[in-house]
Amino acid sequence: QVQLVESGGGLVQPGGSLRLSCAASGFSFSHYAMGWYRQAPGKQRELAATITSSGVTNYADSVKGRFTISRDNAKNTVYLQLNSLKPEDTAVYYCSARVGVISQNVRPQYWGQGTPVTVSS
Repeated sequence: QVQLVESGGGLVQPGGSLRLSCAASGFSFSHYAMGWYRQAPGKQRELAATITSSGVTNYADSVKGRFTISRDNAKNTVYLQLNSLKPEDTAVYYCSARVGVISQNVRPQYWGQGTPVTVSS
């Protein structure tokens, strides 16, 4: 059974940081691209960051320079480091996976349940 289990979300103040983790199982993690999506209440789900199986990263303009995606294939885990957080970063963050690549036009095959991030003073 494929599983993507996110952790690390929570409440932080503007300007603060969080590190999200996603533990993967049930598929060949090292061969999959991984992505982090986020969805704020009432808004469309947004692709925030991706990393290919070879470690190439890409970011949405809204998070570029503040967020960092990384992966540890030995641990079957992908991370999202969120720095300089803004209230508009408040959303549920979803881990996702797809063999090959994830982009605006290439959708994930697998999804986690999400972990909420709230940025508020």
